[in-house]
Formats: sequence, structure tokens, C-alpha cells
Amino acid sequence: MDHFLGIDFGTSGVRAIAINCDRKIIDMTRADYDIRDCQTWQFALQDVISQLSLEIRQNIKSIAIDGTSATVVLCDRNGTVMKPPMIYSDICAAELLDQVNQIAPPQHIVCSATSSFAKLIAIAQDIKPATETDQKLYLLHQADYLGYLLHGNLGISDYHNALKLGYDPILLTYPDWLQNWAAQNPAVTLPKVLAPSTPVGMIQPEIAHKLDLPKDCMIVAGTTDSNAAFLASVGCAAPAIGTAVTSLGSTMVLKVLSDRPINDSRYGIYSHRFEHPQHGCLWLVGGASNVGGAVLRQFFSDQQLSELCDRINPEIPSPLDYYPLPKTGDRFPINDPHLTPRLEPRPNDPAEFLHGLLESMARIEAQGYALLRDLGASPVQQLYTAGGGANNPVWTKIRNRNLQIPMAKSSQMEAAYGAALLALN
Repeated sequence: MDHFLGIDFGTSGVRAIAINCDRKIIDMTRADYDIRDCQTWQFALQDVISQLSLEIRQNIKSIAIDGTSATVVLCDRNGTVMKPPMIYSDICAAELLDQVNQIAPPQHIVCSATSSFAKLIAIAQDIKPATETDQKLYLLHQADYLGYLLHGNLGISDYHNALKLGYDPILLTYPDWLQNWAAQNPAVTLPKVLAPSTPVGMIQPEIAHKLDLPKDCMIVAGTTDSNAAFLASVGCAAPAIGTAVTSLGSTMVLKVLSDRPINDSRYGIYSHRFEHPQHGCLWLVGGASNVGGAVLRQFFSDQQLSELCDRINPEIPSPLDYYPLPKTGDRFPINDPHLTPRLEPRPNDPAEFLHGLLESMARIEAQGYALLRDLGASPVQQLYTAGGGANNPVWTKIRNRNLQIPMAKSSQMEAAYGAALLALN
């Protein structure tokens, strides 16, 4: 029987899920990695595959990988990473952002200190080809690089990951301003962009042998971790317009399926193309905030969170008004790289402090969905929740009170399941 493998490289670790033709999970594996160390990416990739049973591995027909959005590396023509990756939350210097604003149109999605294009300029400025004949530098997003490790083809991406590089998902091409920049910087090769789930290439023979995978195992174009989480959460290829997913992991990502794209860099809002079997081209409109579980981890262990939540009455609003960031800077609904965390006043009772954090994050989530609606996105009709935060019943009740939107817990909360659906398609 054919199996299909999805691998999720998220902010907090790596997960792999194998499914059968009926979309049922048949195995799941996990591994840790250091997002700032590409060598650990490779180790974790092979680890989560190797942990699968031999029978499953030998019947994997295709593999799809998702990665963190706007995490990028620059490789030479041999696939060697030239310097450590710039990750999703890394902020480029103000003077570099000025360069971006001079190149791209006003309010374009790349006009952000965390965009892939800003990071490309930052990395490329520090790296020069060794010789005239070695003028080949490839920008790869995290999912692109991981796919390359399996299929061996440099310079392949998907239109979800390439969005923050400047790729136009409406016209399905690089815009003129980006092509002009590339012509003036011939050492840098922009990736060829495919639709997610498009076959890229067979697995490299030596990798297939090492991991006991079929020689004809196909590697398909991937997606971002939050888009994979959306696919996993809705669990079907044809969700209704107005379906939304909040991914509560280390960060908080909001997405709503809309009949029109909304892009506004002032608020960190962007739209991913979503091919719908009934409606054709729809759009996943949303944004990603640095508010999320990473802040809770700074103050509480899992056991403390469980014990303190038992002391919180979620029906009573907390009067504390925080903006709980793990460090300076946010992307959505306030797009400000200099926004400072607001975590005061801090009460003596840790349960009150936790209540204030959860309440404030719920308010920010509600603010985000209200902003999307006000800017023209389709109104939210049904909200699913993915990520570790979905397992916290107290937080769920606080969110429900703030959002006033019909909520449901996703049947599948692992982004790797969404990647597996891409592998199946």
C-alpha cells in the first residue's frame, strides 16, 4: 500500500506524519533541531524519516516538507550554505530596509524588516562569488533547502514560501521590479517557483538507499508551516469561504480563507494563493505575530501552566493589559520592529500574571481578525485552532469570550499532517 509523508520544520521542532490513501495517520515521529544551524536541519530530517518503521519507509510514494516562513539561506552552486540562516523573526537593519523601500513598490509585502527579500539583500551584500566562473548563489527558503537535500535540485521553491521574496501569486511570475534587481545582481539566482504539491524530482539514489526509501519516491513542492497547519486543521481540500485557523505555537498565526487578497505591509498582512476545487483561486489572508507560546515559556514550565490554569476563572476578564512579546518587535497586527514588550505591572500571584498574559493574547488575536475584516477579507464564519495552545481549555474559553466567533478544535493539529496531504495530492 502506498504511503505519503509530510514533514514539518516548525519553530519548536520537527515532526513527520505518514498517511495512507484514505488520509489516515499510520505513523508519527518527532525530533529536535536548532533553527539557526543548518547541519541540525539535515540531521533532524534524516532522523524523523529513520524513526518510521521499515515497512512504512519502503512504501512511501511521495514526500512534502513545510518550513518556517521567511527563514532563508544562501547556497553556492554545490549546495553549500554560505553563512548561518536568517530566521523568520530576524530583523534587518533600518538602512537596509530603506534600500528595500527604494526597490519595491510602496506598501509591498517585502517592505518589512523580516521579509525574505530584505534578508536576501542583507546576506548577498556580505557574500561575493569566489571567481567569475563561480557566479551562482541560490536563495533557498527553509523548505526549499530541505527539499534540495532529498531531491538534489537547487533553486526550486513554491509560491507560498516565495511570497515574502516578492513573487506575484496573482500573475504567477516575478514582478518587473524584482526581475530588474536580479538582472543587476547576476550572481544571485532567484528560485524557480512551483505550486505546492507539484512534483520536483525523485529522491537522490544515495539518500533512498541510506533511509530505505523507494528509488521512485517523489519529492513535491512544499509550503510554509502555517499554511500546512491550515490544511491540517480544516482536514479537507474544499473548506468554505470564511474558514479561519489560528495556529497557537511559539508564535500566533491567523489565516482566513477569503474570496479576495488583502496585502498591507503597514499591518503585516499578506495573502497566499489557495487553489480551491469548487471556487478556483481563493486566498489565505492573514498575518503572523511574535506573541505566542514562546512568551509563556519564558515564565512557566508545563507543570506550572497546568497548575496555574486550574486557578483561573476564564469567564472573568483580566484587567491586566499586556503586549506579551518574547523580545522587541512584532509583525502583526502591529508591524513594528521596534515595538517593546509590555509585561508590567506584574502581580505577586503568578496565576493572575498568567491570566493577564492569556487574556492579552486573546485580545490581540481578536484585534487581528477585526483588522482583516475591516480591510476587506471575507468575514470569519468558522474558526479552528491548531498548535500546542489549542490543548489549553482555559485559554480556549478566554479566546471564545474575546472573539465571539464559532470555534472548533482541529481534528488534526500537526502541520506535518497538512504537508502529508500535499504529498498525497
